[in-house]
Amino acid sequence: MRNFGSSWRLRGRGLTVVALACAAIALPSAASAQGAAVGAMAKAARVETTAGAPVDLGKYIGKEPVLMQFWAVWCSTCKELEPKMRAAQAKYGKRVRFVGVAVGVNQSARLVERYAAKHKLPFEVVYDKQGDATDKFAVPATSYIVALDAKGKIVYTGVGADQDVDAAVRKALGSR
Repeated sequence: MRNFGSSWRLRGRGLTVVALACAAIALPSAASAQGAAVGAMAKAARVETTAGAPVDLGKYIGKEPVLMQFWAVWCSTCKELEPKMRAAQAKYGKRVRFVGVAVGVNQSARLVERYAAKHKLPFEVVYDKQGDATDKFAVPATSYIVALDAKGKIVYTGVGADQDVDAAVRKALGSR
């Protein structure tokens, strides 16, 4: 199940949602065997604000280090990652762009917006309604993190609550 981004567009299919949730739980922590290839150049993707305005992620790629987390309001692993994301954003927020890409599975832009406001998420929140970012970054599951260096090269990918977010950010900054 390398890339189920296009399946995410099939919201009305309960079985698909259940299969995706099971896949997210079954994947090993910090797995990078699936997903975008480390060392590859990131591709621009079109997403939206929670208000529906278009956003081109290409405006960040190749301009500054970026840490993206693909998440969902219903993802318990994503909730477990929140403290690590907060700590990394507090430490590196002036040098790295933090983007939370809310996937379009079983959630609406309004639900994402309410959740982000209530929990004061430590990143810019965008909504991948059409699955373009999910497809271009070969997202294997929610809680997927992608770190890009300032040139737009993918330097880290991982899934799960056990990820070392601080180390991923240091890779994006070019230090280990």
